[in-house]
Amino acid sequence: MDNKQLKSKKTYRFQENSSKKNLIIGSIIATLIAITPYLFYLYESVPDTQVWDTFLFTYNSGYFESANTAMYFFVSKALPLLLIFIWFFTCRHWWFHALLVPITMYIYQIIRLFDDGDSVDEFQLIYMIPIMAIVIPSIYLVRARMFNEINDVNKSLQDLEDEFKVTPKNFWEKIKQYF
Repeated sequence: MDNKQLKSKKTYRFQENSSKKNLIIGSIIATLIAITPYLFYLYESVPDTQVWDTFLFTYNSGYFESANTAMYFFVSKALPLLLIFIWFFTCRHWWFHALLVPITMYIYQIIRLFDDGDSVDEFQLIYMIPIMAIVIPSIYLVRARMFNEINDVNKSLQDLEDEFKVTPKNFWEKIKQYF
């Protein structure tokens, strides 16, 4: 076998392994999205008492006066957060950083839920200003750069979107690109 044939076989094996890996990850994500209605109703298995004792932990619902109600609020914040995280890590469009704003909002609401339950959905916009101050101008700059490219060069919008797509090799590279 010559060197070209050897390279060709290695490339084929890599693509085969990569496509199997993508199929498995895609199946896990699709299954997770499909079972979200069932995950939402898990709060119904929590007892309607102030203190919830399990073999792992004891939870005192505090302000809510019912562990069932507290878990309802938690699930109603955690599931949309999970779906937005999936969207964020699987989105390949140039505007995907805009998803950081609702992600931050849901994280803040979950923290407030366990910190001080009396102001659960009382979202204070002041805590979002630093995130928005970074995300919104950066998205605007990318958009401006794209439209500047469109006016200067004969590229389609799809070509420019493909140029701005972020395509890391694996999950950890996707995480590293943000930090």
